[in-house]
Amino acid sequence: MTDSPDLARLRHIGWRDAALPDDPRRLVRVVAQHRAGYEVHDGSTAFNAQPAGPFLKRGLDPSLRPAVGDFVFLDHASHPVIETVLPRRSVLTRAAAGERYERQIIATNIDYVLVLTGLDGDFNPSRIERYLTLVEGSGARPVVLLGKADTDVDVEGAIATLVPRLPADAAVHAVNAKDPATVALLAPYLGPGMSAVLVGSSGAGKSTLTNTLLGEERMATGAVRTHDSRGRHTTTHRALLSLPSGGCLIDTPGMRELKLTGEENLDLFADIEALAAQCRFADCSHGNEPGCAIQAALASGELSPQRWRNYLKLHDEREEQAATLEARLKRKSGPKPGGKPKRGGWSRDED
Repeated sequence: MTDSPDLARLRHIGWRDAALPDDPRRLVRVVAQHRAGYEVHDGSTAFNAQPAGPFLKRGLDPSLRPAVGDFVFLDHASHPVIETVLPRRSVLTRAAAGERYERQIIATNIDYVLVLTGLDGDFNPSRIERYLTLVEGSGARPVVLLGKADTDVDVEGAIATLVPRLPADAAVHAVNAKDPATVALLAPYLGPGMSAVLVGSSGAGKSTLTNTLLGEERMATGAVRTHDSRGRHTTTHRALLSLPSGGCLIDTPGMRELKLTGEENLDLFADIEALAAQCRFADCSHGNEPGCAIQAALASGELSPQRWRNYLKLHDEREEQAATLEARLKRKSGPKPGGKPKRGGWSRDED
């Protein structure tokens, strides 16, 4: 049985279900977001659309608004308006930069998160651990790409350093973003109907890799600084692109700040938490207490000091963000300004 024309058309933009929703409205996918609205694609044509009024409500949780990767329904007006966001099968988020707590969606409805880092001054295993911590719970699987493998770098040494710090099932590939052979290497993650998001620092080579996967120079690229291997933001906004392989790729601007949301499980560090459970005392601070399994693992070399320090950093950040999120939710659920506080209730602190 073959797909209907409408279903076959939507396959080109990553529609995975066996049938279309029983809804007369027009089904499209959000492929870009701009200050003036959204760009959507129906599988044949890209065009602009505006969000409906409820999405513009002040104070609305940003995660409830349309995001790149979403499948949405449009009304039938001459000027398309996004009326409904369909349920997401996966969502990659981070906490937005700045002091005010707010979750920012990076991409939705993705199967893989391609984490690209250069094997030059950009190579940082701790940052890769941070990326993978954000991927946890998103519903997507991480794939680590070590770029610039064609330069004068120790590829095998970098992989040997990184692999012990990643989950056993994590895929790691050394790539040359300019080499067309990369297309075949990444085919398992970008086949027909699949969607992936490409993340990494500025200068890591995301735009170069995207151009290679597209088979054309569509994305602007730029040189990196020689002293720190950082680049300028040649990609200025997230954009979903249809690839010749049949898959969809969401290219993103370089991310200089990767803040946790407070909802991560830190599954990446399950080995450390298993060690902590073996300490003699349940309230062990992992300092000078006798019978500390963490200190024993550090002394024997089973646990590297770098990995332990990064775990502590991410753990403390997660706890701080979780507390901020809890306080924010309490404020939202409390009485309105001028109303009578509930007995034993909350304090109206500012965000």
